[in-house]
Amino acid sequence: QVQLVESGGGLVQAGGSLRLSCAFSGRTFSSYAMGWFRQAPGKEREFVAAISWSGGSKGYANSVKGRFTISRDNAKNTVYLQMNSLKPEDTAVYYCAADRVARIGDSYNSQGWAYDYWGQGTQVTVSS
Repeated sequence: QVQLVESGGGLVQAGGSLRLSCAFSGRTFSSYAMGWFRQAPGKEREFVAAISWSGGSKGYANSVKGRFTISRDNAKNTVYLQMNSLKPEDTAVYYCAADRVARIGDSYNSQGWAYDYWGQGTQVTVSS
């Protein structure tokens, strides 16, 4: 069974930075594409960023493009989300998710339904 544990959330002022980490265990990490999603109070969960199993392909929501960077370290079984120039509207619970993939292509998915496993989430609060 896959387990995902997020860390790195917290309270930061607008314009600041945070780095989220997601530790993966239970299966072969490099067999999974990974994604970050977020959910703000009263809103639906939304896609933030995703990365292919190799790290060769990445995608971002328009709202975070140019400010957030997703990366992974397959030797450490960890995926990261570097968040810069944070805005109050980035306030949400951030979840990492794992999508079991066939390592034929090098793609990722931006749809939450495609992901097989989810972490418990970490709170990010950006004050104005």
